[in-house]
Amino acid sequence: MTSLNMHGAIDLSGLGAPPPAPVTGGAVVDVTDATFGQIVEQSRTVPVVLNLWAEWSEPSMALESLLERLAAEHAGRFLVARVNVEANPQIVGAFQVQSIPAVIALIAAQPVTLFQGAQPEAQVRQIIEQLLAVAKENGVTGTVPMPESDAEPEPEPEDPAHVAASELVEAGDWDGAKAAYEAILANAPADGEAQAALRFVNLFGRLGDADLESLIADAGEDAESQLAAADAEAAMADFGAAFRRLLALVRAGGDARESARARLVELFEIAGNDHPEVAGARRELTNALY
Repeated sequence: MTSLNMHGAIDLSGLGAPPPAPVTGGAVVDVTDATFGQIVEQSRTVPVVLNLWAEWSEPSMALESLLERLAAEHAGRFLVARVNVEANPQIVGAFQVQSIPAVIALIAAQPVTLFQGAQPEAQVRQIIEQLLAVAKENGVTGTVPMPESDAEPEPEPEDPAHVAASELVEAGDWDGAKAAYEAILANAPADGEAQAALRFVNLFGRLGDADLESLIADAGEDAESQLAAADAEAAMADFGAAFRRLLALVRAGGDARESARARLVELFEIAGNDHPEVAGARRELTNALY
């Protein structure tokens, strides 16, 4: 992962003056256009992770759950600020959000772009650790007061097979992770967590360490580079662009037609049926095939 760089390219001054009191009540809060100035001020004492999401986006909901879990694990070392993009156009416009989920950090009132689109858990964990290191370098080391709990919840027992597969993902062993999740599904075909994980492992395994923007910008007319560019677009959560690229390959026919069809079906599953681009792309695929 590339280093995080603090910069002031995004002007946050137009989003309103902060209310006088800091945000309290735990490591996860909902933020609106009206309360955003408060969050900017709080970022001077504790790093803030802005999660721009929407209810219709399955990757958004999965990422929200992961960030909430990581916030709890870090016991208030960073604040997760949830922004519903459909209800807060000023924040969306300030950060020029093009796709969701989009995750942006605030450190000492300065924005730091973290990532856009779905990411494997291991990658998100690494990004959070690097964010905390950058915050420390800039003197932002406060914590968010956590609500007290009367009883320590009993942790759910971890499935050893899932733990082993997750460790392979963290190590970047995509082939090993794929084999591990396939073995889990051989014994438990209805395991939804393994199904979702395998789809992401296949996607990011194909991409490896490639620069996503370069794969898109440098894509040639050949099927291989078009498939790779579609993967990159999907990894950046620009599913509409990925679907259009693959549909063009299907319509063109030839040897790449079946590969493009199979890749489309896979990306439909990753995007989720609630994604607004999926239903239309499915209809277009049916028309192109029949």
